[in-house]
Amino acid sequence: MTETKISLESINPIEFFGVNNGKFDIIKRNFPLLKILSRGTVVKLAGEPEQVTVAKERLELIIRYIEKNGSISVDYLNRILEDLEGEEDSGIIQALASNDVLVYGPNGKVVKAKTANQKLLVETADKNDVIFAVGPAGTGKTYTAVALAVRALKNKLVKKIILTRPAVEAGESLGFLPGDLKEKIDPYLRPLYDALDDMIPADKLVYYMQNRVIEIAPLAYMRGRTLDNSYIILDEAQNATDLQLKMFLTRIGPNAKAIITGDISQVDLPKNQRSGLITASRILKNIEGIAHIQLDESDVVRHRLVKYIIRAYDKEQAREEQYQEEKKQQRMKEKEERENKQ
Repeated sequence: MTETKISLESINPIEFFGVNNGKFDIIKRNFPLLKILSRGTVVKLAGEPEQVTVAKERLELIIRYIEKNGSISVDYLNRILEDLEGEEDSGIIQALASNDVLVYGPNGKVVKAKTANQKLLVETADKNDVIFAVGPAGTGKTYTAVALAVRALKNKLVKKIILTRPAVEAGESLGFLPGDLKEKIDPYLRPLYDALDDMIPADKLVYYMQNRVIEIAPLAYMRGRTLDNSYIILDEAQNATDLQLKMFLTRIGPNAKAIITGDISQVDLPKNQRSGLITASRILKNIEGIAHIQLDESDVVRHRLVKYIIRAYDKEQAREEQYQEEKKQQRMKEKEERENKQ
């Protein structure tokens, strides 16, 4: 017979025990061979050594989760406890025990950097105030950036999150879409809502949105503002003009961080307008506090075929550029020959 004690002093005991001890009863049902008692902020485990060891590990993971998030759902509580027969490298247990988890989302979702460059983005964001994250579709630029912002908000490092995108796809057709201005703009901001849905419980997200703790708005709405004590993300920055991106960057106030994400291979601006992301990535290098992360096809975390699609388009673009260069050289050669004949 082995006995051990676990302290709940670092969390609100009500979140651990649940209403009318509902969560505590779930814990006890998952360990029927153990004697589990509570005395104030201490839980006592008694039973066979192996059972006590496993139970202690699971309860410490639950406590760690509550420390980071303030609460735990019954669904996620069950997911931790029911993984008793899993292997040592079980995904959920490894994720919970790991220090590189960015956010614990609702319904047991674990959000963390999955690739080398995503991890580099996380490390870089901890050390710099402005980060440019550039790469093709599906590399997790926006998702990782939103996770960093949510983590900062939960850790009380910032007071609000501001997410913005240029609504260039709308153009002059915006007025023909049904609904008020918010309903017209929302489809272009949907990817940001989707990321938040994965990381914040629905009722909490509604509260944050209603109280402007989290703000999602078109880039044009940033003009004239000073954004301080905030985590600011500009998504799809390849569709911002030089003036728009300069406007955004000069909004950053004290105790603020900004992540600018984009894919320079998918510029939707009119042909006579230059992408501000390309310009900013070039002229804002070697400035202390501003970092640049380049993601590539190895970071694609969508369907396995996406990386091959990106690779195929890159090859096609390279062939087109080579073809255009050869045509240019041929025209120059023909011009020289005509001049020599004259």
